[in-house]
Amino acid sequence: MAQVNITISDLTLAGGKAAKQIAFSGQLDETNVDEEAKKIYAVIEHFSDAPAILLDFGGLEYMNSKSIGYVTDWYSKVAEKGGKLVIAQPKSNIVDILKVVGITQIVPVADSIDAGKKKLEE
Repeated sequence: MAQVNITISDLTLAGGKAAKQIAFSGQLDETNVDEEAKKIYAVIEHFSDAPAILLDFGGLEYMNSKSIGYVTDWYSKVAEKGGKLVIAQPKSNIVDILKVVGITQIVPVADSIDAGKKKLEE
């Protein structure tokens, strides 16, 4: 069974807007993604207005197609509430996967946390 750790922390954007940084480390696959996805949905629901969420993939080593589907759904849920979701510092193998399935044309991707914060502030 693959292991993944998810850490959720507060971010403050320009103008004092509250945001959440969700850091992933390990592997997201069919053995853990359903349970871990619930945490992300809870964060999205926590926002009463437009969510601002930074998915920090810096420590993510692997993600399967099901976890990519969840990223798409999280993006849709955030967009429905008028918010923004950005992926930050994914490893090259993760970027390759996201490009192949077209996620990078929908969800903004940033090379660093600071660049991701800037995309959330746009």
